[in-house]
Amino acid sequence: MSLLTAEPGAVPADEEPPDTGEPHRLSAVTGLAALSLDAMASVAYGPEAIVLVLAAAGAHGLGFTLPVTLAIAALLAVLVASYRHVIAAFPDGGGSYAVAKTHLGARTSLVAAASLVLDYVLNVAVAVTAGVAALTSAFPALYDDRLWLCLAVLALIAAVNLRGIVESAKVFIVPTVVFVGSIFVLIVVGLFRSSPVSTATAAGHASVLAGNATAVGALLLLKAFASGCSALTGVEAIANAVPSFRVPRVKRAQRAEVALGAVLGMMLIGLSVLISRFHLQPVAGVTVLAQLADASLGHNAAFYVIQFATMVLLALSANTSFGGLPVLLKLLARDNYLPHVFALKADRQVHRHGVLALAVVSGVLLVFSGGDTNTLVPLFAIGVFVGFTIAQVGMVRHWHLERGPGWRGKALLNGFGAVLTGVAAVVVTASKFTEGAWLIVVALPLLVAAFRTVHRAYVRIGERLGLGRVPEAPHRERSVVIVPVSSISRLTSEALSVATSLGDEVRAVTVCHSDPEDHAQLHDLERAWAEWDPGVPLIRLSCARRTLGRPIAAYVREVAAAEPATQVTVLIPEAEPERLWLRLLQNQRGAVVAHAVRRETDAVICRLRFRLH
Repeated sequence: MSLLTAEPGAVPADEEPPDTGEPHRLSAVTGLAALSLDAMASVAYGPEAIVLVLAAAGAHGLGFTLPVTLAIAALLAVLVASYRHVIAAFPDGGGSYAVAKTHLGARTSLVAAASLVLDYVLNVAVAVTAGVAALTSAFPALYDDRLWLCLAVLALIAAVNLRGIVESAKVFIVPTVVFVGSIFVLIVVGLFRSSPVSTATAAGHASVLAGNATAVGALLLLKAFASGCSALTGVEAIANAVPSFRVPRVKRAQRAEVALGAVLGMMLIGLSVLISRFHLQPVAGVTVLAQLADASLGHNAAFYVIQFATMVLLALSANTSFGGLPVLLKLLARDNYLPHVFALKADRQVHRHGVLALAVVSGVLLVFSGGDTNTLVPLFAIGVFVGFTIAQVGMVRHWHLERGPGWRGKALLNGFGAVLTGVAAVVVTASKFTEGAWLIVVALPLLVAAFRTVHRAYVRIGERLGLGRVPEAPHRERSVVIVPVSSISRLTSEALSVATSLGDEVRAVTVCHSDPEDHAQLHDLERAWAEWDPGVPLIRLSCARRTLGRPIAAYVREVAAAEPATQVTVLIPEAEPERLWLRLLQNQRGAVVAHAVRRETDAVICRLRFRLH
């Protein structure tokens, strides 16, 4: 079915299989594996982001790592509680977009959607580049090929997701379990140590502690809190992809959300405790997580297991976006803010066009950045904070309107969360503005404008089609079918037979140019036509210029003008070879005629495929 004939807000029914594919949907465990990789992997850079900001205040500033982490963990608990309610209230998915659409209006919902789209796309680019950066750190010889490695990883993840979200979840369960298990082993072992067992990783690297340390003030703590909140990216992904879960979808999604919050919170707090316990100082060229693994487990095989698991999970954390963004694009398409093709599903419940679009745009970002993580990181967390804030404000209004048991406490909780995430969004945008955050400030309104432009186009299409109104009753009109011919063959005979079945009158037309050779060919065709006598007149269309489509289109206009109550149809016969490469041997006359008639007339165009099997 053509996009232009599909009712805005509806998806062609014949393109979407019935919802009987529960085996292709997620359980709570596979949902956690498929949709939490972004959040899980954030422990590799969340605590480090806090430490790097507090390092400006010297060793004294690093003493505030645990209090700042506890504040982030408290915000994580607020977000998890909020998104559990979002999952229950909006089981069709969409997260902050669905909340804003219902309670805050269309414009705010588009801002939420745009922020989520940007965050998902940037998450893919950052995750892939970070994973490849870990690989090139271990194998420096691969550094010059990092862009090609990034594109190869992106292609691999996209290919896995095109097979279905459940298949991707099964692939990612093992690395997720290995990573989470390794981090918990690191934390537990570290808690039993009074001092680092090894500092070999940091040896020889310069400390990044500020020489002229500043005082620990509210602004510094606020910047550390905002930077550390990058560890919360991905918390919303489960709420965005509720339709991907098995029945009962809401309960399974809520369990996955709670499990994500519990695991992520324990890892963040545990790592921060060890940072304080070992008096760890950030050094250039070595990650905080690598130092913690060295201090807790020693510079041995366990250390390399954690580094390898971190590398793999960072690269694969892009899967969160492939699980959440296609569902969001589906909702936007059904609300007429994106082309309806994004709402179509493949056999394995895959929104294939959303997956491909995400892969292509992320690939462009990777090429733009040259595979460099530092170029993309400043842009990463802003979009998700905007989405968090909008979702929290929308849920405050939700509780105010619903006024169920305990609604005041729930509204207060969401309001507090909205203040925290809103402050984080402002602080990160201001502090990172000159480092690339201005691109997000520009891209957000442009994306919203694009959504509104698509919506207006669908509204105009709906008005022209008279959607929502009862049309006049169908009626039969006299029909003339025009068949372009250049010779007599089985293809010509088949075309005239079909045309006779379609219309009341059939006319064959042939184009003749002024060259003597063309006149000779026309004479032979007219003589053979008279001998054949198919019962259809052959009309000569003379044309001084060497063109084929325009004279036929001009004749169609003449017929339509002379017989206004007649439906004119142009039937274009074309041979279809048995093999694809044989189509390169065709002259493409049918395409030329069809283009001219479509562009210059309102005639119906039929293209008859005569299979040469």
